[in-house]
Amino acid sequence: MTEIHQPAGLTGVPPSRPAPNKGVLIGVGGLLVVLTNAVIFVLPPLLPIIQAQYGLATVAETTWLYTALTLGGGAGFILLPRLADVRGDRNASVAASAFLTVGAVIPAVGDSYPTLLAGCTLMGFGGAAQLLPLGFLRRNLGDSGITTAVAVQVIATGIGIVLGMIGGGFIVENLSLRSFFTILAAVCVATTGASYATIPHAPPAERAGRIGVLGTVWMIAWVATILLTLTQGIVWGSAALIPLVVGIVAGIAWVRVERRSSSAVFDLTLMKAPLVTASCLCMALFAAVNSAFLLLLTTYAQIIPETLRPADAYGLGRNALQTGLLMAPFAVAFLVRGTVLDRALFNGRGVPVFVTGALISAAGLVWLAMAHDQQWHYLVGAAVMGLGCRIGYAASFTLVQMAVPEEKAGMAAGVAGTFMAVGFAFGTALVSGDLSASLVPVPGTGLEVAAKGLYAFGYWLSGVLALLVVVTVLISRARSGRRARGAAS
Repeated sequence: MTEIHQPAGLTGVPPSRPAPNKGVLIGVGGLLVVLTNAVIFVLPPLLPIIQAQYGLATVAETTWLYTALTLGGGAGFILLPRLADVRGDRNASVAASAFLTVGAVIPAVGDSYPTLLAGCTLMGFGGAAQLLPLGFLRRNLGDSGITTAVAVQVIATGIGIVLGMIGGGFIVENLSLRSFFTILAAVCVATTGASYATIPHAPPAERAGRIGVLGTVWMIAWVATILLTLTQGIVWGSAALIPLVVGIVAGIAWVRVERRSSSAVFDLTLMKAPLVTASCLCMALFAAVNSAFLLLLTTYAQIIPETLRPADAYGLGRNALQTGLLMAPFAVAFLVRGTVLDRALFNGRGVPVFVTGALISAAGLVWLAMAHDQQWHYLVGAAVMGLGCRIGYAASFTLVQMAVPEEKAGMAAGVAGTFMAVGFAFGTALVSGDLSASLVPVPGTGLEVAAKGLYAFGYWLSGVLALLVVVTVLISRARSGRRARGAAS
């Protein structure tokens, strides 16, 4: 297998750059990642209370909030990391935190469905702040930059996901929506100040770089179209195929144009580096597996078996807070140090790392497919899934970063983040479709829930996605081998 070497720019911080306080910088990076992931995952437990408080007629109207968050995130993942490369890390981080702040202030002040919708869009865009530490930590920490940046990214992501789910349950139990957004706005203001005070105000990493406006808007449009289709496909039915096809065709055309552009949004030659395209596809697959697991767990755990007919009864009857606590082992697994795996990645052995993460994730999903009717089943499954996803995310982020010099670290983070956003939306859409395939009534309410058997099928289906990671990296290695033999001859 072709070895991936560390690119230029990893040998230390340039002499002209002021030495930052490493611990403080890591702390701010972790805060950005935890906060943004918590904001994303705090919303699902709140959807029922939002529907009741604002008198929304359908679940589809409620889920538009999550769609707005997803679409805003898709745009932010493309633009903000690139902004960090060409306008500076501090400027991009402060801008992202400011978007989060304004996004929280709008529903806190307006306290209505339209203001909440607008706020979710802005918070989704600012949520791309979770990718920025990959750039500013790498650029300021010298030889350990990539390893430390990826570790902070992955660990804080797991913590943020669980804190968001637990926080959502706590809010449902103890706070009003307006109080929550007021507190969130205050936290985001503090984060904006911390970003300004601690992230070095160095010259832009890519001094001659500029953001291609047409290419950026075009990419945001086709990525948003695909994300919109994946998040609203269940509601739109077969009509969702139209925007999906439009988004794919527009994406293919965008790639062809960007290859010839002098101000490309992403350097598409990056995708030709060994394992980079495979890493991005694996990122999407791990994100899809992650979101599918979260949706299956939270849905099953909150069904109250006593409310269903005896023949249909299932569920754990947990509230939102208790459901979030079931995810605690998921976050704990993200804290596991990956020294051996990091060494393997830097020594060009990315394929075994990906295979390890995929097989561990598949094992967790097989376990849950066969055993998911007791609380301890989920505690075990969450721990195994957390470890598998931690390995997959770390490998994906690391290999994409290793393929570029540090001045393009933001661009590389944006590439990986975009694939992650699409993967999350795809996994959610896939499981939503599965759980809508067969419904049973909740007597006396007029509501319907998924039939019990669909959960096992959903876990098996997610396990197939995990195994596709193995297929993806093996195909990539075979193609790299053929290219190497062709070049040698």
